[in-house]
Amino acid sequence: QVQLVESGGGLVQAGGSLRLSCAASGSIFSINVMGWYRQAPGKQRELVATITIRAYTTYADSVKGRFTISRDNAKNTVYLQMDSLRPKHTAVYYCNMITTRNNYWGQGTQVTVSS
Repeated sequence: QVQLVESGGGLVQAGGSLRLSCAASGSIFSINVMGWYRQAPGKQRELVATITIRAYTTYADSVKGRFTISRDNAKNTVYLQMDSLRPKHTAVYYCNMITTRNNYWGQGTQVTVSS
């Protein structure tokens, strides 16, 4: 059974930073892509950033230059460094992992940015 455990969310003032972590455990087979998505109240879940096994990254236009995704393949862990946060970044952030066998989601971690 595969689990994704997220951490690092919380409350931060505008202009502050947070670093999210997501550790995968269990019977993990070839990981292709890990990434982060978010869902704000009343909105659909949207892509934030992804990173492949070869460290090729993609970002939503709204976070380019502000967020940085990275991963530690040996630890099956993906990180999201979020800088210069704004209230519009408030959402539940979900970790995602795509392997050759399945598509997995974490339980989500709340990020709240106060003005």
